[in-house]
Amino acid sequence: MSDAVLDVPATHDAIDGVPAPSANPALFGHAGIRSFLAQAYQSGHMHHALLLEGPQGIGKATLAFHLAGHMLKYPAEREAPLALAEPDYSVAPYRQIASGTHLAVLHITRPVDAKSGKFKTGITVDEVRRVTHFLNRTAHDGSWRVVIVDPADDMNRNAANALLKTLEEPPQRTVFILISHSSGRLLPTIRSRCQAIRFEPLEREDLLLALSAIGLDAEQMADPDALVTHADGSVRKAALLLAFGGLEISETVDAILNKAVFDVPQAHALATALSGRDAEIQYDLFLEDLLSRIAAKARLAAEQGNIAQANRWSGLWSDMQNEAGDAAAFNLDRKQTVLIFLDRMHRTLTES
Repeated sequence: MSDAVLDVPATHDAIDGVPAPSANPALFGHAGIRSFLAQAYQSGHMHHALLLEGPQGIGKATLAFHLAGHMLKYPAEREAPLALAEPDYSVAPYRQIASGTHLAVLHITRPVDAKSGKFKTGITVDEVRRVTHFLNRTAHDGSWRVVIVDPADDMNRNAANALLKTLEEPPQRTVFILISHSSGRLLPTIRSRCQAIRFEPLEREDLLLALSAIGLDAEQMADPDALVTHADGSVRKAALLLAFGGLEISETVDAILNKAVFDVPQAHALATALSGRDAEIQYDLFLEDLLSRIAAKARLAAEQGNIAQANRWSGLWSDMQNEAGDAAAFNLDRKQTVLIFLDRMHRTLTES
């Protein structure tokens, strides 16, 4: 059943043609995690706060909604099967979960700014305060309540502190599921109150199956291996690469970084293309690609025992991550950001 039929609420990270996690019946990979959660629920020993952490677009939020549906379908834990139930959007409870109208499931994510009509850059304290109202309103019937925060990384400090108070004294039969793409951004006190479950990027076969399920047949591409390599096991990233020329951007970055001398004209051409009014997604793909390259360099240096080199790459990653965040927050010139990042990356590679 399509998102349009289910009337799924729009979110800041929605992609045309890709089912929203709340309305996605298909989940590939992560068999061990699915089995673990089903067994933990049936045994009555599931933690009241789960932190699902791992790269974006690999199925964490989809699994969160599958788990919510499973718990509501089998409210008596001991009667639940040892495998998570597959969503059935022909029945009312699953349709309500997908549309955000189920009284027992609350999805907290970035809200829309009433003035601009655009999504805010983070999850505000007002959004988290909805959790208290939600629990007070629905706690009387004794059934399960599920709060999904997606992603928890987007909470500002006030929002995080507000959620922390609820996590410290959780109501009975309430489960919090926090989605995290970068758990280092979470308050340590929030992490300490959650059971962290690490998700790994999808393997090649699962990635291709997931893409096929949403109508993207990577095997028909001239070079499917290039897509698999650059997608880093993320269905979301693969879909964006295909739809917005991400592979071409990556190839251009390769050409610039592989030259002995920094190619200023080519760098300017790429920066100009990425700074266009309708190039926000392409710009984000560029940043993600560059940061992924730096992270890979840091991991390789660490595996080889070159701690100084690993620290250098890690420092570069951290600096660029922070500067990219500042550029977005203060609406700085994207072209200048692209040029600075390319030049810095090229110099670091040359000096290594």
